[in-house]
Amino acid sequence: MYQFFVEPGQIQGRQIVITGSDVNHIRNVLRMKPGEEIAVSNGIDGKEYRCGIESYTEDTVLCTLRFIKEEGVELPSRIYLFQGLPKADKMELIVQKAVELGAYEVIPVAARRCVVKLDEKKAAGKIGRWQGIAESAAKQSKRGMIPKVHSVMSMQEAVDYARAMEVRLIPYELAEDMQHTRKVIEAVAAGKDIAVFIGPEGGFEESEIQMAMEAGIEPITLGKRILRTETAGFTVLSWLMYHLES
Repeated sequence: MYQFFVEPGQIQGRQIVITGSDVNHIRNVLRMKPGEEIAVSNGIDGKEYRCGIESYTEDTVLCTLRFIKEEGVELPSRIYLFQGLPKADKMELIVQKAVELGAYEVIPVAARRCVVKLDEKKAAGKIGRWQGIAESAAKQSKRGMIPKVHSVMSMQEAVDYARAMEVRLIPYELAEDMQHTRKVIEAVAAGKDIAVFIGPEGGFEESEIQMAMEAGIEPITLGKRILRTETAGFTVLSWLMYHLES
C-alpha cells in the first residue's frame, strides 16, 4: 500500500485531491490505474485515509475516500533527536532511520568536536536534502506525519530548546551503571516529550556534558562498548520505541 501526504485542505469530504510531485510519481512511476487504492495522511491528526483513485487531470490525482483507519501509528510520546553533526553522508542515514523508529523531530547540533562545518548556504541545502529524506522515510514507514528536520543549532541553542521537555537524556561514554539506564528508560511515561542528545564522532566535550547536566539533562550509559554516533541514536530510539509501545 503506497502512502502520500497532503495538506488538510486537500481532503474535502469524500474527495481527496493530490497535487505536486506525487502526481507524476503515482501516474508515471507507479503507473497506478483508476480503482487502485492508496493511503493518504494530512500529517496532523495521525489518521490514515484509504482512498481509491478516480481519475487524473494534467496536474492532479482525484481520489474518493473509502474509509478512515483511526488507529494511529505514532508513538505515544514525542522524541526529539539532537544529533551532533557527523562526517560524510551519515546524517542522511540517521534522519532516515530516526524517522522509521518514530522520532518526532531531528535537530542537527554543531558540537565542538564536529568535523563538519556548514556555512549558511551549505546548511540550507543540507537541511532541504535531509527534510526530503524524512518525507520519503515517513511515506515508507507509513508515519502519520512528516518529522521536521531543524536548522543546525549550537549546543547552547539545543540545550535551551530542550528545556521544556520532561525527559532529557545524553548518552556519555564515562557514564556507568546499566541498571540505572534501564530504570530511566522504564520510568518514561507515555505523553512525555523526550530529548535525546547524541554526540558526533569523538563525543561531546566535558564542558558540553557539564552544560547539559546543569540544564537537567541526564547522562546515561549505553553499555560497555563504544558505539558509533549513528548506532548510539538508533539504540536509544529503539529502546524508547520498545518501552513506549509494549
